[in-house]
Amino acid sequence: MKLSGSQIEILLIASLALLCSSSATTVDYDSNAVIINGERKIIFAGAIHYPRSTPEMWPELFQKAKEGGIDAIETYIFWDRHEPVRRQYDFSGNQDIVKFFKLAQEAGLHVILRIGPYVCAEWSYGYVPFLKLDNCKF
Repeated sequence: MKLSGSQIEILLIASLALLCSSSATTVDYDSNAVIINGERKIIFAGAIHYPRSTPEMWPELFQKAKEGGIDAIETYIFWDRHEPVRRQYDFSGNQDIVKFFKLAQEAGLHVILRIGPYVCAEWSYGYVPFLKLDNCKF
């Protein structure tokens, strides 16, 4: 599914509204701890990078993470996957970040979102869409 610029803006606004309205979680911090809903927490997080698995795998991955003592999933936003060509957006299949977030929430997990701008996860060029390097010499 390819989306136009205005469609992507609508999708992002609707997604944020959905995520904000679906939970009344408050997050704060002080010099000693992160505070979630008024309770001091030590967060045990594990990484699950959504483009490296399928949406069908996510519930089981979240369940196994939770069983292993994880209470938060961290992931990058792999923008080169979402905008492979300038102003052509793709949030389908394993790039459906809204579904990924909702399934994590349903599993009782927090999400730590690493929005970049650089993905340091063995990802070519970080996350920046590939550039033509025809005239470059290294």
